[in-house]
Amino acid sequence: MSRLIRVEEDSNKSPVERDRRLCQELEAGNILFFQHTPFDFLQQEREFLLGLKQTNAAYHKNIAYRPAQDRVTGLGKASGPEFDRLLGILRGYSQRSSSFLGELLPPYRGHCKLDYASFRPLEERGRTARLRARNDLPHVDAFPTRPTNGDRILRLFTNLNPSQSRVWITSQTFESLAPRFAQRLGLPAAAPKNSFARAWRTLARATHLPGARRSPYDEFMHACHNAMKEDAAFQQSCPKQRWEFPPDSTWIVFTDLASHAVLEGQYAMEQTFIVSREAMLWPERSPLGILERLAGHPLTV
Repeated sequence: MSRLIRVEEDSNKSPVERDRRLCQELEAGNILFFQHTPFDFLQQEREFLLGLKQTNAAYHKNIAYRPAQDRVTGLGKASGPEFDRLLGILRGYSQRSSSFLGELLPPYRGHCKLDYASFRPLEERGRTARLRARNDLPHVDAFPTRPTNGDRILRLFTNLNPSQSRVWITSQTFESLAPRFAQRLGLPAAAPKNSFARAWRTLARATHLPGARRSPYDEFMHACHNAMKEDAAFQQSCPKQRWEFPPDSTWIVFTDLASHAVLEGQYAMEQTFIVSREAMLWPERSPLGILERLAGHPLTV
């Protein structure tokens, strides 16, 4: 089960001890928690985001910022001063949270790829969604269109709501859940290692074909994400811990390891980082290490 680690209470450690301990806490499936957001976020920016009116809400639960393209998606109006200001705010949040993470977790510095950021303006409680898209069911994260090939999904969240906590539940970590879902889904086969397969993947990556980096690991993790949400018995019986993240708080967690769900809350920011599996202090505790131990063979390409 995940624990909440209040980072402000860890100031008695030496910098090196603290850096490694925080990484180890994350790699154990725990949540790093900051009572107050530990990087700049102007009040004017918060007020602007709280006042946004999102269109097509049934289709866009998030307003996403893609740093690689410096582009915003999920908002009906795609031009004009409001859009330009939104782009600037999301860009700034992405850059500041990335700089903060590099300072907080030096062992991961230089091994993180900046992935999407998002603004989540909708109330989670009672939000209608298809089963596999529901946020209120415990699950581990896996991206269907952005496979990681064994690298890690690290996410930083900030609650912008001025008066309402964002409520999560967590359950067992993937280390405990993997045997159950491996039995249900079947363990993934070994990654292909023959010369033809290697040549095809090299070509596919060079030409940016969809699924070029999709490994047996990615296939299993995506299937596991879906199976967890579809398993009514698991959802009913799994142990649950409730966490309330108050206004202006920030928290960080490996969401591919910590099973989690969002029950309540409106107006949150999030930045995703893809952390190289080579940077892990405890690679054997990563989802890839757990699955390869169960399967007995490599699962990445």
